[in-house]
Amino acid sequence: MKTLIIYTHPNHNSLSYSFLQKTIQGLQENHQVEEIQVLDLYAESFDPLLVFNENKRRRDMHADPELDRHRQQLLWAEKIVLVYPIWWGRPPAMLLGYIDRMFASNFAYRDNGKLLPEGLLKGKSVVCISTMKGPSLYPLFWLNNAHKVLMRKALFSYVGIQKVKFFEFGGMEKKQGKQEQKLERIYRYFKTVAQ
Repeated sequence: MKTLIIYTHPNHNSLSYSFLQKTIQGLQENHQVEEIQVLDLYAESFDPLLVFNENKRRRDMHADPELDRHRQQLLWAEKIVLVYPIWWGRPPAMLLGYIDRMFASNFAYRDNGKLLPEGLLKGKSVVCISTMKGPSLYPLFWLNNAHKVLMRKALFSYVGIQKVKFFEFGGMEKKQGKQEQKLERIYRYFKTVAQ
């Protein structure tokens, strides 16, 4: 199993970074895992801004040479793991900018004249690991699961990825937030997970 981890947090002393480390540790001990690549969007200074002008047209995004390495990573990966905080009920702008630029027409999906396009990233699976200050049930009861709907339906299903698992950890800024148990849960999951 070839696994791409996309990490989105500006601070390597954060709890999100601890989740990244536990993910890597579990995957390294998993005999099903062939190779791991980590894309740290902030450390790489990924540019999340869309630019459309006379030189950069939207219909050419799928072939933007600046993003070729990132396209190759997505094509290579059998499993994609996203590690990020929930800010204002949604993933960070940096991750959303990555999605805007990477999941382009004729790369991630193809219009086919039907209600929904043809997803071009079929056969992959995704795991989203997110942390938030608010309580765990806040997204469900207050936001109608907007985060999961955004990621599962508006993004991954649209590009053909049907297998999406979520770990949404709430109350992470509390002293009694059970951070160690949640980190251990992530480690154990990735140590044994298959495609």
